[in-house]
Amino acid sequence: MKIATAQFTCVPADISANVQQMASLADEARVQGAELVVFPELALTGYELEAVRARRDLWVQPDDPRLDAVRASGVASVINGVAATEGERPVIETLVFGADGELLTTYRKQHLFQHEQDVFAVGQRDGRFECGGLRFALATCFDNHFSELVARGAADGCQVHLASSLYGTGGGVEELATVYPDIAKNFGLYVVMANHVGPAGEWTGCGRSALWAPGGALLAQADAATPMVVTAEIG
Repeated sequence: MKIATAQFTCVPADISANVQQMASLADEARVQGAELVVFPELALTGYELEAVRARRDLWVQPDDPRLDAVRASGVASVINGVAATEGERPVIETLVFGADGELLTTYRKQHLFQHEQDVFAVGQRDGRFECGGLRFALATCFDNHFSELVARGAADGCQVHLASSLYGTGGGVEELATVYPDIAKNFGLYVVMANHVGPAGEWTGCGRSALWAPGGALLAQADAATPMVVTAEIG
């Protein structure tokens, strides 16, 4: 199975504009032969915490018509954004759609980073799905720094670990280059990480979205400055 990771520069608090970028990248992934594409953390809105706290119109549901262009791409897609809960606070939620546009699963970020704790509620369950004969685990950015979450996925029979993330320039470059190959090495998983590139809220995304093989070998990696898709064979 060929899998793609996609990076781009989000338009702040503009779901429609970001979906159009994601649909274009999904089309590119399909042309490259990918069956699944992973997008960065908060790809639907950009990393705009004050905006998503203040504007409920930036919160989405799986059947939100604004997502139609990505759902219609013909590629399974892993999309991260903001979703409502039963309480006052939203969550950082991953929506996974199959190639036919049907919802496969959802996942809510369990480990919130610093100021995210003032905006979002905490997810309460792990994310799993199957596609193309493989079993996948989901995590969102800071989740990947907690080995117990990754270990549960490996113990649950997952072969591929998917991470929608935001790592900035500076220290984020070293974090990215350490955390994800270590997951692949320590847990025997394929790892796919999608990162922002360019302005992302208070950060500047460092790009370098990548895929690693079990054992930690780098399979493919995007550059540090360009919106793009990279793909690799998995399994």
